[in-house]
Amino acid sequence: MDSHHFLQTAVVFLLATVIAVPLTKRFRLGAVLGYLIAGVAIGPQLLGLVSDTEGVAAISGFGVVLMLFVIGMELSPQRLWVMRRAVFGMGLLQVLSCSVAIGAAAYFLFGLSGKGAAVVGGSLALSSTAFGLQILAERKEAGSAYGRQVFAILLFQDLAAIPLIAAVPLLASSAGAQSFDLPALLRTVGVIVAVVVGGRYLLRPVFRFVARADSVEVFTATALLVVMGVALLMEMAGVSATLGAFLAGVLLADSEYRHEIESNIEPFKGLLLGLFFISVGMSMDISLLLHRPALLLGLVAALLLLKSLLLWPLGRLLGGLNRSDTLRLVVLLACGGEFAFVVLKQAADQRLVATAQHDVLVLALTLTMALTPLLVVLAAKALNVKPKKPVREFDTIEADTPRVIIAGFGRVGQIIARVLRAQNIPFVALEHSADQVDQSRRFGSVNLFFGDPARPELLRAAQADKAEVFVLATDDPEANVRTARLVRRQYPHLKIIARARNRQHVFRLMDMGVEEPVRETFHSSLKMTRKTLEALGLPHELAADRVERFRRYDEDLLKKQALVYDDETKLIQSTREAMIDLQRLFEADAERSAERERQRDAGVPLADGD
Repeated sequence: MDSHHFLQTAVVFLLATVIAVPLTKRFRLGAVLGYLIAGVAIGPQLLGLVSDTEGVAAISGFGVVLMLFVIGMELSPQRLWVMRRAVFGMGLLQVLSCSVAIGAAAYFLFGLSGKGAAVVGGSLALSSTAFGLQILAERKEAGSAYGRQVFAILLFQDLAAIPLIAAVPLLASSAGAQSFDLPALLRTVGVIVAVVVGGRYLLRPVFRFVARADSVEVFTATALLVVMGVALLMEMAGVSATLGAFLAGVLLADSEYRHEIESNIEPFKGLLLGLFFISVGMSMDISLLLHRPALLLGLVAALLLLKSLLLWPLGRLLGGLNRSDTLRLVVLLACGGEFAFVVLKQAADQRLVATAQHDVLVLALTLTMALTPLLVVLAAKALNVKPKKPVREFDTIEADTPRVIIAGFGRVGQIIARVLRAQNIPFVALEHSADQVDQSRRFGSVNLFFGDPARPELLRAAQADKAEVFVLATDDPEANVRTARLVRRQYPHLKIIARARNRQHVFRLMDMGVEEPVRETFHSSLKMTRKTLEALGLPHELAADRVERFRRYDEDLLKKQALVYDDETKLIQSTREAMIDLQRLFEADAERSAERERQRDAGVPLADGD
């Protein structure tokens, strides 16, 4: 490839990526789909801007190698042990059940060979880790009950993809033989053991030696050398190069250099992996969608339906999820995944799957991934139509007469409860999240009950009429304000200590007569500010004085702004004036401090106020 042609191809790739990926991410369709669309657009099927699909695929394959290396580093044995029940319970059952069902359908209904059906079943059983984790992060549901189950299943799928990728060459090598190829299996196991044992005793000393050079470039080069070297060694032994990269990552998962290696490798992985998906898009036969729409749409519907039917009982019975959470889990995991492209490409290269079958499956996979964000939105709207009901009945509150009622038992509520318990002060805690209640009770939390503190009957059962203080520690501003309004109306004798998310939240609470709401990050920010000033050389007393002066000034400003917070113009004006006043105040302090220093140096006695 001459330099002119290379530069032209590079510009086309970058331009297609810059246009397609931001568009798909803007509509929450994910970067993977953007790369695939970019590949289709510039490939021979549409614009024909790049025709050398084989050359691009050869280069982009290294992106998959780096992806496996990074995944290996994320799968530390300690992390897997903590999540072992969910990962090796639901994850294992999902992969096995979907693989068997899809493989059987491929064998009996579509006439694939036994080995081809096994590969197709295993690859289509996998879901998209990129899509799943991205959607969970965008919807802030990664910590929810179904979000944890989704993460565990995706983690096992990433693990299952490794032996699947490694098995393709083995299946191909024994495709013509009548018996299983035992020498090939022994050779694979021997190479894996050699890499694991050698890497265990060599990799850390090598990185320790390189780290002493204190050079980011050399450290990155060493990381790339390890990935490429192990991958090459595995390939020379007739084993998948991607398996070697994964093993190298696992060996470094618990090392002290893991995070630095991952941050250095990430840019290369992202670009090359994007190039891989672009090459997949370039090789897709879009004409199939026009010539055989019934077959493709039928495959898409069948795949989504079959995986959904198998995922539903897993979520309900094994995962213990309610119907709405199970539906969310099913919608996220029913689609195909990025590893399927890798496995199917290998299978096509090894002739376990015909080229025509590969093209149909790749296009069907892409359509399932494209439908996933839309299905997530539709499921969310369908679930929001019905009123939300608790997973279980609220607890019956049976406790001695409390002096304090705590609404919300998250990070803030737990700390308050621990101190009250240490002081033998009776309290009752109400928490609306059943998961949070169950988790806290595992650590021996008492007087904690599952219930909505905004429900009047629960407050009566908690004996709010006999309590003295109501601690409002919920982290949802709307629920927080709603509860404060109810307590202020029905139990005006209670002193409310309220947690506030931000200034607007403070203003709304003050409107209802809640005195001095506590901003959840304000005091920790002041402490960090004091430590920053001390790190810059200010004496401890002076830094503490400046921070205390700012605290008093800001709290006075907060009370003044509470009177005009519904007038945006006045609020902005008061904020600007406050910044100028505060700067003048600190400047005057600095001048007085300088004058005192001059008087002290000159031996002049200081006034009592100084």
